[in-house]
Amino acid sequence: MCENLPLPGGQRLWPGHPSLAHGVPASTAPGTIYALSVAGGVTTGPREGQAILFGRNRPEVHLCLGENDREVSRQHGQLIHYRRQWWVSTWGRKPLRLPDSRLLYVDDDPVPLAEGYTQLFVRGSGRREHLLELFVAGPEPRTAVRPGEPTWPRRVWRLDVAERLALTALAERYLRHERYAQPLTWAGTAKQLARLQPETGWDDKKVERLVAQVRARLSAQGVAGLTREEIGEPIGNMLNHNLIQELLQSSTLTPADLCLLDHAED
Repeated sequence: MCENLPLPGGQRLWPGHPSLAHGVPASTAPGTIYALSVAGGVTTGPREGQAILFGRNRPEVHLCLGENDREVSRQHGQLIHYRRQWWVSTWGRKPLRLPDSRLLYVDDDPVPLAEGYTQLFVRGSGRREHLLELFVAGPEPRTAVRPGEPTWPRRVWRLDVAERLALTALAERYLRHERYAQPLTWAGTAKQLARLQPETGWDDKKVERLVAQVRARLSAQGVAGLTREEIGEPIGNMLNHNLIQELLQSSTLTPADLCLLDHAED
């Protein structure tokens, strides 16, 4: 098998190296980067101008990614240390997918990497996706968690009875795991609720006010993407989509809440 391009001042991580999600050694110097794929990886310190090339053509890159997939470019991208920070850029025909579903294209400016663990993806042929794990050590490296350590408690948002019912109806398509789910319209949500509680006076304006109150409450407590100022125009369904995603990710809403709509379906 051909060897990767040597990385001056770096060390190789062999295939089978544990996921970087488990952390890096506690003795790792701040600014050190670890980069890993299923084919192995590299680690190197924070020297100005130090660069790590990745892509599918093993002899031309320091880190091989998607070696047998011609949808991945031979030199697909680069990690480089510049002005005391690591940056990622892409040269490939297909964009890199960063956290929060951000896509990085060949003409985009490099993006700085945060300290800690980051996942990057390149979509390959068919339904394949190739994972590049990164870990930038900070002043206090995040080391592996011991098996017996307690699980951090999750933050579940408090909803009153009316809020839970209305948001379950709004998010019904998500809770039913429909592909490409979108929030129900105000009118559609109100129709569901009026069928369930005809005496309560549900209409689209009442639903809109209630959901807006929940968005404002969560935004005030630090949840991003729930205000018009953050999103900009056109808004579309994005505010409600972001709200639903937060409620699902925090397990505030779960598929079990669909039982609240059973009578509406009747």
